[in-house]
Amino acid sequence: MPPAHQDPRARLLQRHEANPLLTGYHWPYFINTVFNAGATRLDTGETLLLCRVEDCSGRSHLCAARSADGVTDWKVDPAPTLEADLENQPEEMWGLEDPRVVWVPELHRYAVSYTCYSRRGPGVSLALTKDFREFERLGNIMPPEDKDATLLPRRIGERWAMIHRPVPATGRAHIWLSYSPDLKHWGEHTLVMEAKRGAWWDANKIGLSPPPIETPEGWLMMYHGVRMTPAGCLYRLGLALLDLEDPARCIRRGTNWIFSPETDYERTGDVGDVVFPCGYTMRDDGDTIYLYYGAADTSICLATGSVKAMLAWLKDNSTPGGLYVE
Repeated sequence: MPPAHQDPRARLLQRHEANPLLTGYHWPYFINTVFNAGATRLDTGETLLLCRVEDCSGRSHLCAARSADGVTDWKVDPAPTLEADLENQPEEMWGLEDPRVVWVPELHRYAVSYTCYSRRGPGVSLALTKDFREFERLGNIMPPEDKDATLLPRRIGERWAMIHRPVPATGRAHIWLSYSPDLKHWGEHTLVMEAKRGAWWDANKIGLSPPPIETPEGWLMMYHGVRMTPAGCLYRLGLALLDLEDPARCIRRGTNWIFSPETDYERTGDVGDVVFPCGYTMRDDGDTIYLYYGAADTSICLATGSVKAMLAWLKDNSTPGGLYVE
């Protein structure tokens, strides 16, 4: 077995030397931890991270941090950017978690999909914004238990499409896709990718990580797999490719994980052995991505990679389709 730095998987995503980029010590008000941030590049060229911030009650809210280069000199909002609105959104009683951010050209606004944590469990909520100062909440669009959701940035045919991960009362948790004519009413729920069984790295529970990347070959989707071990859950990252005009159809699914907890800041924290990306930005070359991920539910870190390299890797390290046949 070659050393980790020679492993082909390691070359797909490279950890940034500045990691961790953001911790609770960077916040202008007292918090427990910061992690799992949605990401976008604003028209000013700035990178904006919409971070999940856990306070000392255990509940989370969302707070924006901005940087000119996406790595250093982060300017954090002095107060929560988006927090629970109990009067109008009672489903947010236990907090807001794990946002995904996409720019939607047709709406001239950003769509923020996030987990609303109600007393009945986590569901999916959607909000729209132009400036990350004011938000139009569309409310709870997928009831509990559901999470790991993102809106696709354009219509598929005449309808909007959302990837999400409902959890059944028993059994495995899979990745689904649903359609809507108006962003409020959702149906035609379709199974996209099925969690495997047994010893696979993505057995039992899988979910979307950042929003998928639109490429000429299809939607490049990064997803997390959760393996249960005697020491607890182990979160890793894999790749899949969805059809461009029928994203409910998985074209290829990677057989191996490409990114796994290795460093101290990924293996030790409030929830150890977790790498969990919720957002990325594309650099000016149209190929290099900055992937922002939560590490051990304690900090926000950065890995860089190439879309072309990921697509090439999938061709040689995947199987057709997203469903699992034993």
